[in-house]
Amino acid sequence: MGFRETFIGTGDRYNYASLCIPTYPCAKAEDKKPMNFYGKDEAIPIFLSLLMGLQHAFAMIGGLITPALVVFKFSINFGNTELQQYAISAALITSGICTLINIAKFPIPRSDKIFGRMLYVGSGVLSVTGTSFTFLPIFEIGIQQMKGAGIDAELAYGKMLGTSIVCCFLELFLSILPPKTLKRLFPPIVSSVTVMLIGVALTGTGMKYWGGGVVCADMVWQEHAKAVNATNFGYNFGNPTSTCQVGEVRMPYGSTEFIGLGFGVLCALVVIELFGSVFMKNCNVILALLFGYFIGFVSRHTLDDGTAQKFVTATNIENAKPITFLWAETFPIGFYGPAVIPLLISYLVTTVETVGDISAVYDVSDLDTESEEYSESIQGGLTSDAVSSILSGLFTSMPNTTFSQNNGVIALTNCASRRAGYACGFWLILMGIFGKVAGVITSIPDCVIGGMTIFLFSNVLVSGVSLAASTLDMNSRRTRFILALSLAIGVGVSVYPYAFQDLRGSRYTAKFWTCSECSDTLKGVRDGVSIFLSTGYCVGTVVAMLLNSILPEDAPMSKGKQDTDCSEKFEERDEKSVEDSA
Repeated sequence: MGFRETFIGTGDRYNYASLCIPTYPCAKAEDKKPMNFYGKDEAIPIFLSLLMGLQHAFAMIGGLITPALVVFKFSINFGNTELQQYAISAALITSGICTLINIAKFPIPRSDKIFGRMLYVGSGVLSVTGTSFTFLPIFEIGIQQMKGAGIDAELAYGKMLGTSIVCCFLELFLSILPPKTLKRLFPPIVSSVTVMLIGVALTGTGMKYWGGGVVCADMVWQEHAKAVNATNFGYNFGNPTSTCQVGEVRMPYGSTEFIGLGFGVLCALVVIELFGSVFMKNCNVILALLFGYFIGFVSRHTLDDGTAQKFVTATNIENAKPITFLWAETFPIGFYGPAVIPLLISYLVTTVETVGDISAVYDVSDLDTESEEYSESIQGGLTSDAVSSILSGLFTSMPNTTFSQNNGVIALTNCASRRAGYACGFWLILMGIFGKVAGVITSIPDCVIGGMTIFLFSNVLVSGVSLAASTLDMNSRRTRFILALSLAIGVGVSVYPYAFQDLRGSRYTAKFWTCSECSDTLKGVRDGVSIFLSTGYCVGTVVAMLLNSILPEDAPMSKGKQDTDCSEKFEERDEKSVEDSA
């Protein structure tokens, strides 16, 4: 195999000159060049692998660094920028390593003799891993509780890491259950509901980015406690607001400038879809993101006094270390009992999420969800989740699980090759090691990332709809009932979780179970129940599983005899109408 074939590729599938010819919206369908689809095991050239992998890395970068940034900035040390930069780098490196493990699919030696079948670590498909949002509220609450008890914040973080390592063995146990048991637990109707609800939840997260940033969007609820306290003392400041900072610009969440920058990314996606070449359409995510980044770089916000503020600054780049790695900062591993039940529930949530994620990968990768390979991918993916969470704790990072949003990248780029996943892992490790690279990535305005992610995340929802349409009988009353009820609860909770979830900064105020005077252990149980009920794809999936297990199959449909004389009269009338028209 020559240099060109290895690094660039040969033949029509890798004819970049042909692939870069623009298309015209008014051209006939038969005149348009078909887009290439790169299958799971296709050995795409290194250049294309790096390009596709970079798109996956960009798609997950925002969600990947946010949990670490929120925990270290708002729960551990607000003013320690160096510690926050390390947390981001550790999250990137950990995610890259765990992604490589999950895609590779390693057989476990002698497992066939012990369990009667070969077990694996890794899904063997383009399924990336990253820091899970599911664990974010538990880490925040646990650290705050320990700080209130006089424990140092960094020691508290180490205790949460150790507790997480212990609790992840629940997912490891679930992963080795027989395939038939897993299929009974997670049939297509349950997986479809899970994927759709994950898409709904992620799309809401993308909207938070678009308006100015996830942290900024959630900060409005952190002001709730202050507003309540002020009102109790006779003051009323109206609805609390939050101020987002993008570069040098500080404006309220949802400001026109933020929405405009994100909208520029969506416009670029539409233009590429209309006029872009095959190659541009395969790379539309990264091209649209770079366009939005460029617009943010050249744009300025002018204050009343004439001062021009930048949306993109070099602050993150300057503050980042040139080179860093894991264990540059360490946190003693410990154990925190009250966090056990919430963490166990969270691992149950991530188990359901992983099954849905891998099902979505199979759907967008044009793979058979009824095959033995699919069962192996589910088992290997769950085992990989558990192993990745153990490694994450040892790597000083929060638990890693499969990332849902990258399924949208597969659907948009038509590239399901595992080589793109390996390249994604490579880029993440590189960004983590070279701190300046991470600084550049983190300098992209959140609203620009939001314009990209809201579109990517909605593709996860579309994957769930496609999975349901292709595997379920949509004319079945039973199927429609299960979908309707589980989606009603799941979507409702995703849209407004505060029936069961405390407003940020206002702990133990949700009226379904306040528990403000409970013991630490009972508070842990209450927090776990709150997380479960306020996570749409968790409670919706459990409802789907319950209904699927108790509802009987549809009774045979009995149809009455048709009035043939009446039908003949209508046919004669239609024929006469046609003759009169002629």
